[in-house]
Amino acid sequence: MAYFNPASSPVVMPGGLIVWNNLFTAAELDAIEQHGDRLTHEKAGLSAANAGRDNIRVTRVAWVMRNAETEDFYAKLEDIVLRLNAQFFRYDLSGVVTFQYALYDGAEAGHFDWHKDYGKDYGAPDQEPRKLSLSIQLSDPAKYEGGELEVRAGNITDVAPKTRGAVVAFPSYVLHRVTPITAGARKSLVVWAVGPEFK
Repeated sequence: MAYFNPASSPVVMPGGLIVWNNLFTAAELDAIEQHGDRLTHEKAGLSAANAGRDNIRVTRVAWVMRNAETEDFYAKLEDIVLRLNAQFFRYDLSGVVTFQYALYDGAEAGHFDWHKDYGKDYGAPDQEPRKLSLSIQLSDPAKYEGGELEVRAGNITDVAPKTRGAVVAFPSYVLHRVTPITAGARKSLVVWAVGPEFK
């Protein structure tokens, strides 16, 4: 099990969002951000149900493959998923899928309106559904404006902290959005844990 700062523990926000700070060093965050910046970014797509509704999402993404350069980061995030799942969710999980590096740019008012992640990736029909979603804040919050990650599991909407390195976790069936960026750029790493369908 990877080392976790003993002075840091996950916190539950009023609406149920789980936040865990101080899990990564600045060097770890710099390395994954630089790796993501070097990847080929593409316009983010939407699920088949939202095809043709491009105004829902204006984001550029890249896929962070598991390899020698990213193995330590993958292993640490798997440990984080296991710890959070054991403490809060207790879902039947099989593993994590390829991480997504997401870039929201103020020059194009980057955003992602209310949506949920739960379900199968139509591009990977053999993959089990996403059940647990995590977002890791890579950007210094002083470098952008707007771009609030809001999570609505019930009648309270939680606004995720913008602290660099903050890990936020929530069930993939929960509604969430990223409000429009008004200046600068927001970078994050999105992680999904998958498993058998809920029964």
